[in-house]
Amino acid sequence: MTEPVRERLLAAADELFYAYGLRAVSADKIIDRVGTTKVTFYRHFRTKDDLVVAYLERRAAAERAGVEAVIAAAGGNAEAALRMMSEGLGQMACAPGFRGCPFINAAAEYPDAESPVRRIVDSHRAWWKKSFEDLVAPLGLPAHTGDDLMVLRDGAMVAGYLGEADVAAGSFLRAGLALLNG
Repeated sequence: MTEPVRERLLAAADELFYAYGLRAVSADKIIDRVGTTKVTFYRHFRTKDDLVVAYLERRAAAERAGVEAVIAAAGGNAEAALRMMSEGLGQMACAPGFRGCPFINAAAEYPDAESPVRRIVDSHRAWWKKSFEDLVAPLGLPAHTGDDLMVLRDGAMVAGYLGEADVAAGSFLRAGLALLNG
């Protein structure tokens, strides 16, 4: 059975947006990749930005599931969770075609804080910070530790994209552990 058109559009968007950038990939390029028509595309997504939002929502859901699985596997142990996150980050950054964080990339391409794209970016980043805060809360660390861990994650994603995957993962872990251990 063939995958529904909406899913094929999202899969093509996921591949093309991540590889080439949100603004660089036209709706026509996605339509051509899927082998559908403009009418069909616009039946599923009123605008290209609606597709961008759906792409980011899909990426956010996958990231959240992964992070929640790591935290659950760590049994609430912040150090173990950071170690697993660091390992995962290193694996991602070493994967062919890694272009960093799709949310940081989207924020760079959509500077208007009121755009639907930026609202998705901001919502996902708020989720990350809250996840970090919840992870370290049992340790009695200040709430801003979540912000600190977020900055470390952002830096590691950028360093990984710039070809420093081992440095990115190692630095994230060392700095994260330093925050935990005061």
